[in-house]
Amino acid sequence: MTAYWINTFTDISDEAKLARYVELAGPALRAAGGRFLARGNPAYVFEGATALRTILIEFETVEAAVAAYNSSGYQEALRALGDGARREIRIVEGV
Repeated sequence: MTAYWINTFTDISDEAKLARYVELAGPALRAAGGRFLARGNPAYVFEGATALRTILIEFETVEAAVAAYNSSGYQEALRALGDGARREIRIVEGV
């Protein structure tokens, strides 16, 4: 079943680290089968105040999304980000 990776940035403290993360994470996630569906700052915020940027990535399965997270390429991106941002990541099954 299709799965969706939802990555929400709640605080960005170092734009340079974030830029390096983006440079590494995108190719790593695409190489793992991810397809970026949405990415950017919210067009509207109706509830909550912490979401700065949100990324929505589609994967064929939950297992593929988890494998992408654990991949060496994505782990390299996480090391590059370090303490440059706080995020919340969720992987949910499609309906």
